[in-house]
Amino acid sequence: MFFKLLKDAFKIKQVRSKILFTIFIILVFRIGTTITVPGINAKALSNLNDLPFLNMLSLVSGNAMRNFSVFALGVSPYITASIVVQLLQMDLLPKFVEWGKQGEVGRRKLNQATRYIALVLAFVQAIGITAGFGALSRVNLITNPNVQTYVLIYIFLATGSMIVTWLGEQITDKGYGNGVSMIIFAGIVSAIPDMIKGIYEDYFVNIPSDRLTSSFIFVGILIVAVLLIIYFTTFVQQAEYKIPIQYTKVAKGAPSSSYLPLKVNPAGVIPVIFASSITAAPAAIFQVASAMGYDADWIKTAQSLLATTTISGMFMYAFLIVLFTFFYTFVQINPEKTAENLQKSGAYIPGVRPGKGTEDYMSKLLRRLATVGALFLGVISILPIVAKDVFGLTDAVALGGTSLLIIISTGIEGMKQLEGYLLKRKYVGFMDTSE
Repeated sequence: MFFKLLKDAFKIKQVRSKILFTIFIILVFRIGTTITVPGINAKALSNLNDLPFLNMLSLVSGNAMRNFSVFALGVSPYITASIVVQLLQMDLLPKFVEWGKQGEVGRRKLNQATRYIALVLAFVQAIGITAGFGALSRVNLITNPNVQTYVLIYIFLATGSMIVTWLGEQITDKGYGNGVSMIIFAGIVSAIPDMIKGIYEDYFVNIPSDRLTSSFIFVGILIVAVLLIIYFTTFVQQAEYKIPIQYTKVAKGAPSSSYLPLKVNPAGVIPVIFASSITAAPAAIFQVASAMGYDADWIKTAQSLLATTTISGMFMYAFLIVLFTFFYTFVQINPEKTAENLQKSGAYIPGVRPGKGTEDYMSKLLRRLATVGALFLGVISILPIVAKDVFGLTDAVALGGTSLLIIISTGIEGMKQLEGYLLKRKYVGFMDTSE
């Protein structure tokens, strides 16, 4: 179905340009991930591949972290800055609350503030990962350690992060799909061949002949599990709860009733990306502190809480996903604004009083949907990590649930966007858009 949509969409000049533009931006991003920051000994990072937090950082950075590329920070600072700005809009900073009510003008101001905060966070993270990787690597990470070299590295990393953020914004504005999701999506897809190669080497290379049968059975079970996760994730991500709507004033020929569709998982995959970003950075800091000889009990406790290799760490990761699911659900769908818009359009929900009654009804319904979405996201993200400990899988496979969530969600949103383009073309068929 996707390929049929893509084929039909390519017949439309405007859509074809958007898709090709997106491919070009992703290509630029992927080229940037291969360019190591000047002054860095990339071979030193080969000793760190077994660190769990590095896999999480690579996931959020679009797989640009492993060779310490100029795009190593990826969109992580921007994601964190977005969380900060959205929190400040919730009656914490009056200026941000005011901007949030100013429509398009306010949105541009908030986006500008997000970029400035992201730049500051990028410098902080650049200092953190450079010092951290230098402490954790067994050979010299910095080829010529001096003040000038460190400053140059920080500038390259921070600038690279802002370039990635800009590339993502270009995809959102002029291309196809959500920019941040597409950047992370491209990194995950690029890592799939290496993951398959790792599974092949672990279970089929240099394995005694009497264990090959068990290897085939295990990999077969793994493939079936992945297919089930894909099916279940696709089903939930596309599921909708339809709220019936009645209209008090109906134009001649217009229907008197309709429905308001709400996704069963209104927050989408954003909570998983947020939780991954928030978990990875502190985990790296505490890992560095431990490597440098700081053995305080609170550092060990913090490491345990943030490491997905421990039970407490898995619960913390799941808790963050649940927290961000509820938070982002109410950011995406504001019950007060929804009730106000329904009232302005002369619409109401049968059996529910307009205004405050509708707002309370929507809040109660969103809490229920967020609960379902949080349980779904938490289970899909945690199950592969649990399977890693039970079956001895690699960390890359352990993060497969999170990766699949991002890939499937991005793919579904892309299909819907293509369907929207094609539907729009039907309504404007008198215009020549086929060339």
